[in-house]
Order: sequence, then structure tokens, then C-alpha cells
Amino acid sequence: VTGILVFAVFTAALGSFQFGYDIGVINAPQQIIISHYRHVLGIPLEDLKAINNYAINSTDELPTTPYPMDPTPIPGAEEEAVASANLITMLWSLSVSSFAIGGMIASFFGGWLGDMFGRVKAMLIANSLSLVGALLMGFSKLGPSHILVIAGRGISGLYCGLISGLVPMYIGEIAPITLRGALGTLHQLAVVTGILSSQIIGLDFILGNHDLWHILLGLSAVRAVLQSLLLFFCPESPRYLYIKLDEEVKAKKSLKRLRGYDDVTKDINEMRKEREETSSEQKVSIIQLFTSSSYRQPVLAALMLHMAQQFSGINGIFYYSTSIFQKAGISQPVYATIGVGAVNTVFTAVSVFLVEKAGRRSLFLIGMSGMFFCAIFMSVGLVLQDKFAWMSYVSMVAIFLFVSFFEIGPGPIPWFMVAEFFSQGPRPAALAIAAFSNWTCNFIIALCFQYIADFCGPYVFFLFAGVVLAFTLFTFFKVPETKGKSFEEIAAEFQKKSGSAKKPEAAVEMKFLGAAETV
Repeated sequence: VTGILVFAVFTAALGSFQFGYDIGVINAPQQIIISHYRHVLGIPLEDLKAINNYAINSTDELPTTPYPMDPTPIPGAEEEAVASANLITMLWSLSVSSFAIGGMIASFFGGWLGDMFGRVKAMLIANSLSLVGALLMGFSKLGPSHILVIAGRGISGLYCGLISGLVPMYIGEIAPITLRGALGTLHQLAVVTGILSSQIIGLDFILGNHDLWHILLGLSAVRAVLQSLLLFFCPESPRYLYIKLDEEVKAKKSLKRLRGYDDVTKDINEMRKEREETSSEQKVSIIQLFTSSSYRQPVLAALMLHMAQQFSGINGIFYYSTSIFQKAGISQPVYATIGVGAVNTVFTAVSVFLVEKAGRRSLFLIGMSGMFFCAIFMSVGLVLQDKFAWMSYVSMVAIFLFVSFFEIGPGPIPWFMVAEFFSQGPRPAALAIAAFSNWTCNFIIALCFQYIADFCGPYVFFLFAGVVLAFTLFTFFKVPETKGKSFEEIAAEFQKKSGSAKKPEAAVEMKFLGAAETV
């Protein structure tokens, strides 16, 4: 481990940190931002209940209302209140989900941008998006806040979609073989650390208040400027220089800086072999992945694993945990949300050791099974909290355990397994599909969760329990174990599980390729 290696990994991981920060930052100030939206749009009433209460007891003054109110209900007022409540719900859902829209679009272009401009320059280019998004949100109080926040979140999502591919790629390529796995996990650790930091900074007495919430959202501009400055001192990826550009002299120079010694022959020979293997295997397009019978089963499994990760309900907790704790009767829900972030961070570190010791499929099934029971207990606690006060603590404990089981299995493992399903030729297209699927499901949950929660009430996590159970059964019957197996062996397992007797095509020994999860 050299100083320049630590510096380069730290600099790259700042992008991952921003990824996590953008995921969690919208959570704590939810009610304050909604209140500001209502103020900007001139909507004074909270919901239908508020107007009915006023009609019954007109002695209470409703602040900010520009309309004179009579003790009797106004014709059409109920419909107007419902429409207003629906508008605010829609704008808030878009404020959350526009981030996922940006990530969904950009997830296809991270690898292309890295190949076109180099890993370091690509991260610099991506930072311009982060800066623009942060500035839009930082100045949202000066204009139509709902439009600026939604646009800023969308542009920040573009940045995170790019960075979710660029950062693991860069760290994996500059790391020595013996440290590649350990350093590769720092991307995910930085993501969950960013989530936790956003929750702490979002406390009411720091930045999560009526006066400073826009600064909270725009604070990522500081990180973008800092990382951009530091990137000028980072060495370019030796693998990119040698394998993509055939610049052996520059690759050796970069390696010498990273390794701290002059004899880099072993690294150069390894990259030469990798280049020969890459050139000998034909790349597979996205269309071919779906039309070729030999790829159909692994592609289906890859998509289902990522759908399971997102539709498990985990992002519902990350995006809306404060309001969930509030409904659970917790007096200080924001601190419980910070507790979720802390648990998330700790168990991400724990999963680093478990993934390499236990089987991928086994850990995924254990995590999903644990989440299934936690979701049931979560809903039971929410349903019965009015009858038994202690049930609110059942819900809270269930949420903590839910997050723990997620990080043990369904969080990191889909990315590991998808990389291991495919050889060098189809792997880039498969990972692009997986990333797009992940972000798309993320968007659907971010957009729809509030509506689902409003419709289902305390029963919402019963729904997610059913979804988790379905994906658990699919994994048990259709997804093979990949740990320690070659691509040929994995392909044979897929053929066996699909009931086909067809022999797998020519095998290519599988090499591990790390990638990160999208929450």
C-alpha cells in the first residue's frame, strides 16, 4: 500500500460517498420541503381532513391561507383539497424519483465514458453534472423550488449513474491483485457512509430546518469541487493505458507511481495476458443476450436478482424511513433513521468478510428469508401499535434487522453474481442491463412507494413480504451457486436448472469482477 494508491482510492471514493449522500439527503427534511412546496404553490390546507376540521371548528385560524373561510363547508372545497394533496404527493414523489430517472439513463454510459476519455477525465466530466445539480438545489429557494429540486435531483442522478460504474472500474484497475477485493468494497462502504452522513447533517439543528434545507441539498457542490481538484493529481488507470490505448510507456509510469517501485514487469505481463484474452473473445450485444438461448437463463436470473434487491422494499425504508418511524410512534424518528444508517454501514463492512467465505446464493437466500420475516413483523407492529404501545418498538427493531439482512445478502451479492454469470465477451452488456434494471426498479419504488403506503397504510410491508417470498423461491429453484466455479460449470448449472440437456458452449474460465450495489 503506497501513499499515492491510498490518495487515488480516497479521491475516487468521494464520488461513491456523493452517491450515498444523494440517496439519503432527501429523507430527513421531507416535511419541511413539502411545506415549502405548499407555500410556493399557495396551497394552505394540509388535506381533506384539515378542511373538514375547519368546517366543524372555525374558531381555529389557519395560517397562510389567503381565502376567507366560513363555518360551513365551501362547495367544491373538498375536491380542491383532495386535488391539492394529490399534487403535493406527486411533486414529492418526483423529487425523490427524479434521482433514479437520471441514474437509469446514465447507467448505460459510464463504461463508454471511461473508455472514451479515460477513467480520471471521465470522473471529472461527471463532476460537472454533480455541480450543476447541486447548484440548482442550493438556489431552489430563489425560484420555483419544486421545479429546481426535481431538476437538480435528476441531474445529480445522471452523475450517480455514471459514477456507479466509473468508481469500481477505476479502483479495481489501480489496485494490486492481492488488494483488489478489499479495495473494491470501499465503493459500497463509501456509499453507505454517505447515506449516514446525509442523515446526520440533515438533523434539524444542523441543516435540516426551514432556513437551511436548500444548503443541505446543495452541499454536494463542495464535494464536487474538492474531488475535481484532487483528480488532477491522480494517476490514470494503467489497465486503460495499456489495454485500451496500447500506451505501454505511460502504463509503466502510472504503475511505478501506484506501486512505489520500478520493477512492474509482473503487472505488465498480467495486463498483456488480459489484453490477449479480451481480443480473442468476441463482444456480445444486448440484443444477442436476449436472443441467444445460451444466455437467456443467466440474463433472466440477473434481472430477477436486481429486481429482488429493489422491490424488497429497502429503498422505501431509505427514502421514507423518517415518516415510517413517525407512524410507528417513535417520538424522535430522525434519530431512529440515523440508527438505520449506522446499522447499514456496520453490516456492509461485515458482508465484506461473509461474501468471500460463504456461497453467494446461500447468503442471498439467508438475507431474503430474514427480510421476509422482518417485513411481516414490521407490518404487524404498525397494525397493532394503536392497541399495544410496545408494538412501535417491534416495528423499529424489525426495520433495523431488515436493513441488516439486506446488507448481508441481497445488497451486494446481485452484482457479484451477475459478473460471475458471464464470461468476458457478454459481461459488459450483461452488467449494463443489470445496472439499468436496478435503476429502473429504484425509480419505480421511489415514485410509487408513497402512493402504495397511502393506499395500504400499515399493511404496506405485508405486500413487500409477499414480493420477497416470491423472489426467494425463484432464487432457490433457478439460480445456481457461483462461488469457486468456472463459467463452464455455471453455464452447466443453468442448463440443469432450466431442464435442458443441451451442453454449454465453449467455456472461458471465470475471473472475478467486482461491482457495486444502487439503493
